[in-house]
Amino acid sequence: MATKIRIKQADGGHEVLALVEHPMDTGQQKKDGVLIPANWIQKMSFSLNGKEVAVADLGVAVSADPLISVMIKGAKTGDTVKVNWSDNLGKTGSAEKKVG
Repeated sequence: MATKIRIKQADGGHEVLALVEHPMDTGQQKKDGVLIPANWIQKMSFSLNGKEVAVADLGVAVSADPLISVMIKGAKTGDTVKVNWSDNLGKTGSAEKKVG
């Protein structure tokens, strides 16, 4: 499951957009008459130069391949933004990008 980051300069800071390729299954859908097991991202954290600056607690109501956006103030050119996520099955992912 790929994780992509885009960073855009915005009023008063930088907007960080994180796109995660993830099914976000609720456990209530069926495929060929069989329930698809629940599988969703529980937590997504954003850090700037190793310091956590935002956390998103997600759940089953979030659509597949979620796009999560946060505003980060105080980031400068060359700083590193990192996104980490974990799901209810113990899978994890991350991506990082330098502020341009």
